[in-house]
Amino acid sequence: MISREQKRKKRHNRVRAKVVGSAQRPRLSVFKSNKDIYVQLIDDAKGLTIVSANSLKIADKTLSEKSVMIGSEIAKLAKSKSISKVVFDRSGYLYTGLIKALAESAREGGLEF
Repeated sequence: MISREQKRKKRHNRVRAKVVGSAQRPRLSVFKSNKDIYVQLIDDAKGLTIVSANSLKIADKTLSEKSVMIGSEIAKLAKSKSISKVVFDRSGYLYTGLIKALAESAREGGLEF
């Protein structure tokens, strides 16, 4: 029996085989836990995290509201580093719910992917 996490890791490996970030177009990587959501802009050529945001300090919000806030925050941070185009890495998560809300919020903030 294969667990949900093992299936997600398998999907993540397939996605990462195709998605690579660069300095001009970094990878927008998403991780979600039961309570929080984490986002990073990563330059894979250098192996550096350019900017990151998470929902650890946001209280009294649902996870869906947190993901919308983090999406707009990462877009703001990317704009401050003069980054407008990114490659979206959903890390094996299905493009629904929290991941979709975060992506749409980041697009509204000015990121293109």
